[in-house]
Amino acid sequence: MHTLIVGDEFVPAALYIDALAEVCGTSFGPVRTVDWSGTKADQHSAQQTMEREGPAAVPVPGEIVAALGDAEVLAVHFAPVSRAVLAAAPKLRAVCVARTGLENVDLPAATERGIAVVPVFGRNASAVAELALGLMLTEARDIARADASVKAGGWRKDFGGPGHEIGGSTIGLVGMGHVGRELARLLRGFGARILVHDPYLPDAVIAEHGALRADMDTVFLESDFVQVLARLTPETERFIGRRQFALMKHTAFFINTARSRLVDTDALYEALATGSIAGAGLDVHDQEPLPADSPWRALDNVTLTTHYAGDTVTTNLRSARLVARAIDELARTGRCLEAVNARALEWG
Repeated sequence: MHTLIVGDEFVPAALYIDALAEVCGTSFGPVRTVDWSGTKADQHSAQQTMEREGPAAVPVPGEIVAALGDAEVLAVHFAPVSRAVLAAAPKLRAVCVARTGLENVDLPAATERGIAVVPVFGRNASAVAELALGLMLTEARDIARADASVKAGGWRKDFGGPGHEIGGSTIGLVGMGHVGRELARLLRGFGARILVHDPYLPDAVIAEHGALRADMDTVFLESDFVQVLARLTPETERFIGRRQFALMKHTAFFINTARSRLVDTDALYEALATGSIAGAGLDVHDQEPLPADSPWRALDNVTLTTHYAGDTVTTNLRSARLVARAIDELARTGRCLEAVNARALEWG
């Protein structure tokens, strides 16, 4: 089965090649590779644009179009798969994407052509959960602020009061998908009380992870730490705002490793600047990178990271293996049951 692998600065083509050999055997193929051009920063910026505006909002990658030819399977990570890219592959049967989000793929155009679009699930759950935990610890114990002070020649010990411990605290999870479940598993070792707001999750799954179901207001009212782990949809865009921050304890912390557009960031900034809440840890931002004069850079009660929660060696290896398994399923059965358009293709 003719397969084209598109490597990028996050998941190199070589990882897919190794995974395909492991999963499908060394004789599988033919397999060709091409690298999506641009720096890591360029590619991340393009992905941010596609999340807002779709795959046609970035330039058509000529190097990918030129390489498609008679490919039956296209494997990508962040690279754009617009209608123009699909048109260059008359024999294409599937697009396998090494992530859960499919903002870089023109799903309607693929479905019109009978092309399966297959995401992978849970690939970076452990990585994001660990950073979410790290941001909690960093904020609660002022780790980054103490480090910055020492490196600047100081020895700061006054952070407005003693630090907080995760052990024995109440932690609220807004959304409990793969990342939320992994984070709940990690938090159980701290002996924390875990509240979950996720209307799509059965009670049994929440209970299995030692958590309690709660409505949105209760999560914000009772939690010492609120973790945002929901998916961005039209229903969840900016669904956390002034009302929710007003419910939080003055000693509580807000952590977001999901998507910035889940939150009214003006309301969050106001809550932090006025001391209405104790602090925040943010891996995602409305503007990435933050402008040099961004007021967020001046806040003393927020830890900012550069949207890298899922970027680990483990995530990249797991992503390539999951893509290889999807390609193997297509080669063996002629179908990919985890394709998001499987029903439209009459596979499920």
